[in-house]
Amino acid sequence: PSSSVTVFKMATGSVLEVQHEKAFQKQDAVFIAPKKAKKGLRWFKDVGLGFNTPDEAKKGTYIDKKCPFTSNVSIRGRIIKGMVISTKMNRTIVIRRHYLHYIPKYNRFEKRHRNISVHCSPAFDVKEGDIVTIGQCRPLSKTVRFNVLKVEKNQIFGTSRKQFKLF
Repeated sequence: PSSSVTVFKMATGSVLEVQHEKAFQKQDAVFIAPKKAKKGLRWFKDVGLGFNTPDEAKKGTYIDKKCPFTSNVSIRGRIIKGMVISTKMNRTIVIRRHYLHYIPKYNRFEKRHRNISVHCSPAFDVKEGDIVTIGQCRPLSKTVRFNVLKVEKNQIFGTSRKQFKLF
């Protein structure tokens, strides 16, 4: 199915090219038709905890209700790192976290892993093998409870799917 993009001309004179859903896409915190035209109507916030707001979140045109930088989603709870293993879903990625589990009987460790579904804002360009820092937030869907906060580009050559790496 091809996605058609509808172009809307705002009262401010800027063109919205983000209308690719059936519902009209807008930021909740911004009134679109003010009496006085203002340039660059974009609302963004600092998520805190020492994470910088990406430039794409400040200057971009995307609309994402689940983005921690441009919507009402707060980061609280755990902050963890993991390796991206899949980017096939729309605005959702899968990361793999490796850890060691101690077996007392044999006095040794075994390797284990967990896959976590994470919402990825359009402000980030994430590829498989990248190391991402994610923060816990409210449940965004059935399986998604984390949001991407920072991306470190790929440092692994070849396939990154089964490589064991502790963070």
